[in-house]
Amino acid sequence: MDSQRDLLRLDEQVCFALAVASRSVVGMYGPLLAPLGITHPQYLVMLALWEEEPRRQGDLARVVRLEPATLSPLLTRLEKAGYITRVAAPEDERIRLVGLTVAGRALRERAKPIPGAILANLEMDIEELASLRDTLHALIERVERSSED
Repeated sequence: MDSQRDLLRLDEQVCFALAVASRSVVGMYGPLLAPLGITHPQYLVMLALWEEEPRRQGDLARVVRLEPATLSPLLTRLEKAGYITRVAAPEDERIRLVGLTVAGRALRERAKPIPGAILANLEMDIEELASLRDTLHALIERVERSSED
């Protein structure tokens, strides 16, 4: 039966399913993040900083998987909003350390309901969502390995 599948059908494409799922899920965050005054990419940066700070700007770009040229203006907006600071590293003035302000740390409390709201909106339980996340992480690893060859 698989030999009868038309692998060039749009609905057979993994890239299409991932693109639509990504746009749809990320879109669900917009109304939840709007009261915090941040966008989804800014939320990802804040999540990384809530885990560990300060972080070197280059390391932060790798963690959130954004190009440095994309991350820099995003950080500028977070800095203007009063959520982060950027200072030169003591060992090398060319390295920028990104840290949280008091307001940036306080924002974490306001963001706590977001994961639960996403689960509710998706009508998924935490185990189902964790399984999907783990599958996506495995896919990302495979893609990264294939691009190293």
